[in-house]
Amino acid sequence: MQTEKKILITECPDQKGLVAKITAICFKQNLNIIKNSEFVDNLNGRFFMRTELEGDFKNGHLLTELDQALPSGSHSRLVSKGRKKMAVLVTKEAHCLGELLIKSHYGSLDADIVTVIGNHDTLKDLVKKFSIPFHVVDHQGVSREEHERELLQVLSRYEFDYVVLAKYMRILTADFVSSFPSRIINIHHSFLPAFIGAKPYHQAYERGVKIIGATAHFVNNDLDDGPIITQAVIPVDHSYKPEDMAKAGREVEESVLTGALQKVIDEKVIVHGKRTVVFD
Repeated sequence: MQTEKKILITECPDQKGLVAKITAICFKQNLNIIKNSEFVDNLNGRFFMRTELEGDFKNGHLLTELDQALPSGSHSRLVSKGRKKMAVLVTKEAHCLGELLIKSHYGSLDADIVTVIGNHDTLKDLVKKFSIPFHVVDHQGVSREEHERELLQVLSRYEFDYVVLAKYMRILTADFVSSFPSRIINIHHSFLPAFIGAKPYHQAYERGVKIIGATAHFVNNDLDDGPIITQAVIPVDHSYKPEDMAKAGREVEESVLTGALQKVIDEKVIVHGKRTVVFD
């Protein structure tokens, strides 16, 4: 028997006995449960479950049996464990990209960066040090739609699981976002939903905030309003100028982005509407 490790993600209307029902089907399929995590959204009556499984998945009956046994409106998917492939979009700031390149290269982030695409060539030399293809898709002198068509053409040359916006300072159109539903991840240098859009550290300074933070989220059609994956904050005080806040915030942005990506890679994030369920 060939043994594999996979992750079963289940989302369905809540009812009694779901854990027993799902685990019994896994047992019937001769699959060993390594770890199980559940969450019930009582306000909306939804049940979420993440199950790490080990065994022989060749017969392919697990999802069929779950579909027959679970209530109407249920969704189950079976995904393989392991590294994921990322395409990264950048502009000029290097800190988040540098963190991704280093952690990917040395194995502390389970991701392979297949390409980096910038609307400027500022970060080309950095990317070349890691022998990763870098492409410039210049936005100047063309419409947003024309720019994105060229961007999509470059992306079509590569296979990847997610698009990562590592300080990519362009607002994406609805058409582009719809090409990668729940597959575009952005790092925003603010503790969303506060201070959306440009220059959040200047906004924070003007409001005299005492904490600043960063938010990693999936991109949707609303500016900086996609489902949140992870967030973190650090303290600041009245002596911090906007530039000081930005400097302090860069380390938070790096850790929040890489932490969010690892959660996504480990299939610990379930998107449900404008919210996420994020398992430990």
